[in-house]
Amino acid sequence: MSDLKGRTFLVTGANTGIGKETVRGLAGRGARVILAGRSAEKTEAAIREIADETGNTELDFVALDLGDLDSVRRAAVDILTENEPIHVLINNAGLAGKRGLTKSGFEMAFGTNHVGPFLFTELLREHIAESGPGRIVSVASVAHFDAKEGIDWKGVRRPTVTRTGFAEYGVSKLANVLHAQELGRRLKGTGVTTYALHPGAVASDVWREVPFGLRHVMKLFMKSAVEGAQTSLYCATSPEVSEHTGRYYDDCRERKASKVATPELAAELWERSVAWVS
Repeated sequence: MSDLKGRTFLVTGANTGIGKETVRGLAGRGARVILAGRSAEKTEAAIREIADETGNTELDFVALDLGDLDSVRRAAVDILTENEPIHVLINNAGLAGKRGLTKSGFEMAFGTNHVGPFLFTELLREHIAESGPGRIVSVASVAHFDAKEGIDWKGVRRPTVTRTGFAEYGVSKLANVLHAQELGRRLKGTGVTTYALHPGAVASDVWREVPFGLRHVMKLFMKSAVEGAQTSLYCATSPEVSEHTGRYYDDCRERKASKVATPELAAELWERSVAWVS
């Protein structure tokens, strides 16, 4: 990765796990980074830690709760009011294993992992395009392959059905892949490229709602957050992918997405998502 001075990155879910390590990697190369998250206390602690380690003080916090669309709108206004360029948006934040509905009335994983990031991206994408060559990176998951039946449009408006929430998580990650595909098509010619990626099975806070015993066993077989951040950093900065858009990556390599991730389903998800956030 080359020097990133003069480039501004916006990372969601940035105070822990993969997001925090992504910020650390960007800051270490001179980037200005805006850290978006729910907790000011945790994010400011992460900022102090990374600034002390890297010597980079170009780090700021914006409050963002992706399960609350009003919070998403406020965060976008806060960012746009500053009128500074945003060159790369990394939609990193997400959760798995928590059951119920978001504040905005969507199945918990789907609302947090797709609907909130969709609105956030829509509110910022014109500004990203105006900032010059840019990128929008979505942290998806290999779990999107598990959503073999596609998306149950009624199901995403109901509370979580399965006991673990993992099936719903897979649907939300399929939505991430589809969003990157359709966004890539819609942004063609603007200078903004899009990417979806699997970070690997990472011992991060995305699993914070999984019961403790199961979570502990799962994490024994997972990558570190540092390892998990590498594909995010690759998609966000590598010149190797600068001419590509809408594609899916795993372990810093392009991979074929699930056969369920069709242009037709991506277009339908887009239209429904627009209606949901309007």
